[in-house]
Amino acid sequence: MDEIKKKVREFLNKNKSMEGIKDQDDLFQQGYVDSLFALQLIMFLEKEFKIRIKNKEIKEDNFRSVEKIAETVLRIMKK
Repeated sequence: MDEIKKKVREFLNKNKSMEGIKDQDDLFQQGYVDSLFALQLIMFLEKEFKIRIKNKEIKEDNFRSVEKIAETVLRIMKK
């Protein structure tokens, strides 16, 4: 899971300059992520981890923090 978090952080830093973000920080509440960027994030996750994120998985809670994103990716990879 640490490798997933690392890659997610790298993507966030590259696209939104989010250095120093903690795993539990709320990305939506802090204004880092909006609906358009969330779609970019989903496309990155699908390509990077070779997964398919189904519509039922696309919930704000699954993408609220680096921790939640990593948990979601890991859960999908295990299916």
